[in-house]
Amino acid sequence: MQVHVVGCSPAWPNPGGAQSGYLVEEDGRRILLDCGPGVLPRLRRLEPWPRLDAIVITHFHLDHWGDLVPWAFGGLFGAGRELPAPELWLPHGGRETLHGLDPVLYANAILELFDVREYEEETPFVAAGFKLVAYRMLHYALESYGLRVSDGDRTLAYSADSAPCDGLVELARDADLFLCEATLAQPEQGIRGHLTADEALDAYASSGARRFVVIHRPDELPLPDGIERAHDGMQIDV
Repeated sequence: MQVHVVGCSPAWPNPGGAQSGYLVEEDGRRILLDCGPGVLPRLRRLEPWPRLDAIVITHFHLDHWGDLVPWAFGGLFGAGRELPAPELWLPHGGRETLHGLDPVLYANAILELFDVREYEEETPFVAAGFKLVAYRMLHYALESYGLRVSDGDRTLAYSADSAPCDGLVELARDADLFLCEATLAQPEQGIRGHLTADEALDAYASSGARRFVVIHRPDELPLPDGIERAHDGMQIDV
């Protein structure tokens, strides 16, 4: 598997950066994990309109799914109208969530274009020929998931957004690559939703994952020496 970091900014974009989007490819199969603002135009630099088999959304904070709206309009009326739409996998109840957003965001266009499906917590599903399992993360009061993606030989763990929790460690258990958020300089007070760098390192150490790459981190926050940090355009072999 190869991972293309399309965008890895936190909820506010890094200078010139796109928000969350990670393209996983193998033998012509292509799946996109999240589709935040800036991801679609970045993908269009590679080809006139993205050719994907599936998109999987981890949760409904806008920085992880916002580019589905322009994708839907481009697929219905623009440069993507001659191409088959990819499967769109949403957390359980995702169709209802999008329908409720329609008066503001015209989100029903997403339901019209995509082959929409829903996944369940810790229930394996197959998308673009990859086997995926979604693990519940601790992300404020919102239902949010990390994704474990396997081709049967190699495994990628993608945290999306999470505070410290048991599910984060299980998500990354013995994975070949752990893409883990580290948004914070200091732990939050009260209800938690994100990790500091030290908390992300603790999850990595507990998981037994083989490679650790920090994502979703503001450019202005440094990392300890020797810690690998994602950047837009980065290519990672799993």
